[in-house]
Amino acid sequence: MFISIVLLWLCFFFLLFQLKPRRPKNFPPGPPILPVLGNLWYLISKNPLKDFEKLRQSYGNVYSLFLGSKSAVVINGFKTMKEAIVIKATDFAGRPQDLFINHLTQNKGVILVDYGSVWRDHRRFALMTLRNFGLGKKSMEERIHEEIQFTIKTLENSVGKTLSPQVMFHNAASNIICKVLFGTRYEYDDETLKMIIQCFTELTKIANGPWAMLYDSIPLVSYLPLPFNKAFKNMEMFLRFSTRVVNEHKKTRTPGEPRDFVDCYLDELDKKTEEDSSFSEEQLRRITFDLYLAGTDTTSNTLLTGFLYLPCYPHVQDRCQQEIDRVLEGRDRVSFEDRHNMPYVQAVIHEIQRVANTVPLSVFHTTIKDTELMGYSIPKGTMIIQNLTSVLNEEDQWKFPHEFNPENFLNEQGEFVKPEAFMPFSAGPRLCLGEGLARMELFLMTVTLLRKFKFIWPEDAGEPDFTPVFGATLTPKPYNMEVQLRSKQ
Repeated sequence: MFISIVLLWLCFFFLLFQLKPRRPKNFPPGPPILPVLGNLWYLISKNPLKDFEKLRQSYGNVYSLFLGSKSAVVINGFKTMKEAIVIKATDFAGRPQDLFINHLTQNKGVILVDYGSVWRDHRRFALMTLRNFGLGKKSMEERIHEEIQFTIKTLENSVGKTLSPQVMFHNAASNIICKVLFGTRYEYDDETLKMIIQCFTELTKIANGPWAMLYDSIPLVSYLPLPFNKAFKNMEMFLRFSTRVVNEHKKTRTPGEPRDFVDCYLDELDKKTEEDSSFSEEQLRRITFDLYLAGTDTTSNTLLTGFLYLPCYPHVQDRCQQEIDRVLEGRDRVSFEDRHNMPYVQAVIHEIQRVANTVPLSVFHTTIKDTELMGYSIPKGTMIIQNLTSVLNEEDQWKFPHEFNPENFLNEQGEFVKPEAFMPFSAGPRLCLGEGLARMELFLMTVTLLRKFKFIWPEDAGEPDFTPVFGATLTPKPYNMEVQLRSKQ
C-alpha cells in the first residue's frame, strides 16, 4: 500500500514536471517557472510594475515570463523598445489571439485584431476619418470646446468650494468621444451615459485583473461561473446600445453627408460591394467599442493626474497662466494651433503625460515571425509586454526622471522639445488610435480651465499622494481640489 502511494505521488510530480514550460534555446532569461501556473503570480500581484522593475534588475532589459504555458517577453528601456516597436515594427506588430480580451471582443474591431488586411483597412480608415474630422459644420476642435463649456459650468458651481474632479473629467472625455462616434452628447446624469461608463469601467477592471489572468493561463477556468463572466454581459450591453445607434443612423443619415464616425463608416459600407470586404456592420459595432475605449480612460486619467499636480506645484500653474494670458490676450478662446506659441504649457502637458504613464504595459503585442531582439531569439507567436514605465522614467533619457518637472521638455533656450523616449501611447504601427484626439483634448481643456480658474490644494487635505492605483490604466487616487475664479480674465 505504502509503495503504491509513493508511486502515485511520483507519477503526479512527473506529470507536473512534464507540464512545466521550458525556455527555448537562446530565449531571454527569467525567473523559475512553476508547472501549470508558469510565472502567473508576477502578473496578478497588487502592483506588477514593482515586480517588473525587480525582475529587470535581476535579468536585464529583456526577460521572459510564462502565463501558464504561454511564453511572454517583457521589454524594458528605450533602446530595447525602439528596436522592437520601431526598427523591427512589423516583426512585433501582432496581437495575442487566445486571451480573455480576445474572446471578449471576438477578435474584431481594430485594437486587438491581428496584423493583416482587416487591421490595416480599419486602422487606415479610422485614422483618416478622425484626422479629417471636419464633419458637417463642426470640426473636432469645435466639439471639444462645446463639451468644455459644461466642464466650466461644473467648476463655476464649485467656486470657493472643494471639488472631486473624477466624475467631471470622465464624463467630459466620454461625451467628446460619443459626439465624435455617434454625434450625440449626454447630460451628465443621463442613464445612457452612466450605463456606458459603468460598462467600460467594469470591463477594464476585470480585463486587467487576476480573474482574466487565470482565464488566460488555465484554459479550464473559462468554463467556471467566475467574476469574468460579468465582462461578457457588459460587452453585450454596449453592443446592444451600439446596434441601436447604428440602426437610428441608417434611418436618418444622408449618404455622402456624414455627421459623425458612424455615418462615415456607413458611407464606406455603401462603397464596398465586393464580398471579401472586411467592412461590415458587426465590425462597425466593434470598432466603436475600441475607439470609445481608446478615447476615454487615457484622456480622463491624464487630466486627473494634471489637476492633481498643478495645485501642488503653484509656481508651474502660475507660469502656465502667464503664458496663456500673453498668447490669448484679446481673444475669446484658445485654438489647438496656439500650442506652437506656448512652449511652457506644452512642456507641462507632456510632463503630465510622462508622470501619468496612463497605460504602463501598453497593449500586448506578439511576434508574427521568428525574429531577434538584443541578441536573443524570439520565436513566432511570442507575447510581447512593453514596460513603458522603464522608458518614461529611464535615467539616461530624462533630466529629471523621478520628479515632476516641465524642464524635461525644454531646452536651454526655453523652447519645447520632445525627447524620443516620450512614448506614453507606445510607438510604431500600433501607436494608440486615440493619441491625436487625446493631444487636442488635453491642450484645449488644460488651457481653457487654467485661463479661467485657479486650482488650489486644500489646506485640510494633508500631503498629496501621487501614487497611482494600478489597473488597465493607472489612475490617481481620489482627491479634492479647491476652485477659485482668476481675477484677470
